[in-house]
Amino acid sequence: MTEAHQAFDIVIVGAGPAGIAAACEARQGSKTVALLDCTPWLGGQIWRGEQAHAKSRQAQHWLARLQRSGATVLTQTTVVAAPSANTLLAETPRGALHVHWDRLILAPGARELFVPFPGWTLPGVVGPGGLQAMAKTGLPVRGQRVVVAGSGPLLLAVAADLRRRGARICSIAEQTPWSRLAGFGLAVAPHPTKGFQGLGIGLHLIGVPYRCGWWLTQAEGDQQIRSVKLTNGTKRLSLECDVLACAFGLVPNLELPALLGCETESGFVRVNEQQQTSRPDVYGVGEITGIGGVDSAIVEGCIAGLSAAGRSDDARRLSSRRASWQRFAQRLDKAFALREELRSLAASETIICRCEDVSREQLEPYHDWRSAKLHTRCGMGACQGRICGSAVRMLYGWQPNSVRPPVFPVNVGTLMEMPAETASAKPL
Repeated sequence: MTEAHQAFDIVIVGAGPAGIAAACEARQGSKTVALLDCTPWLGGQIWRGEQAHAKSRQAQHWLARLQRSGATVLTQTTVVAAPSANTLLAETPRGALHVHWDRLILAPGARELFVPFPGWTLPGVVGPGGLQAMAKTGLPVRGQRVVVAGSGPLLLAVAADLRRRGARICSIAEQTPWSRLAGFGLAVAPHPTKGFQGLGIGLHLIGVPYRCGWWLTQAEGDQQIRSVKLTNGTKRLSLECDVLACAFGLVPNLELPALLGCETESGFVRVNEQQQTSRPDVYGVGEITGIGGVDSAIVEGCIAGLSAAGRSDDARRLSSRRASWQRFAQRLDKAFALREELRSLAASETIICRCEDVSREQLEPYHDWRSAKLHTRCGMGACQGRICGSAVRMLYGWQPNSVRPPVFPVNVGTLMEMPAETASAKPL
């Protein structure tokens, strides 16, 4: 085939830990395997940057295995459509690329969940993961006063990393109360590696105020954030800062699974014990099947890679390990469930859709996302609802009712590679 068309037995989309593990296991036989990722690096956000590779034995192990595996690795390759059966259309620096597959493993990962509140669009307000990624690639944070807020274990990991880079962590505000957090601590006991990780992070945060049961109500500033307001429901606190890193957990990237017709359940792709989706030739791994952390993602990737390569017996031997991490994920979800007060943070004038400047007040007359889109353009901007979509699901319970290719903005040349019929909406 030409450079614009490549075919493989097994194609994996997403080169985070789950995708890398899947590629390593799938390649142990005679199958041809390709690993695609939109970024210029391997390892996803969690293993991003050479420093992370040097520090993490887990990252070193899997990246070394991938290098030895012989799998074809295509970075800077963004899958944007599925124009025909068993074919993906991707955009690369060299132009459009058609990738043909017999088995497909989806590992597109997740993004941060943002809950709108007054001032959340101010310069200096970013997601914790986003701030960490920028710091890893050179953004200077030394001396910056940073408040880390929201929910989830990522807050602590990001705060510790920023402090190592010289940032002044003014406070960590976790909306989960101490009572639930203590219960989650007991759930970590069967996983000693998690306990050691937590201990290491804690040592880097000695002296930093860690406020459980506290949440943001407002960010203040003019052209730049200057302070934040916090509450625990009875008390209020104001803190000056230069940067606010705030997010409330993760939401899975479901655009590509939806485009391929994979069924979802409770906001995640539904898979069987072999990680197969409702389409038997398509597998789902990592955050799109549940938010459970890197270890859960790796074991799911191994099972999917083995299953896709026809080694079902080997895949079944990992079932008990996966079950253990699934129980961990369930406890994680329960411990960091979002409180009801967060639904009322946004005032009537608070922007919900940042791309199209749509306020909460403008959305109030509507009862579903389709109506809101038609009248306000909410979700029709550059991010295609990836930010405001999660917000309106939390605020109103609205669910997206269609997904259209391309799932990411593309060049006109790539768009011309899409047959006209692929532009029709497909129900979620």
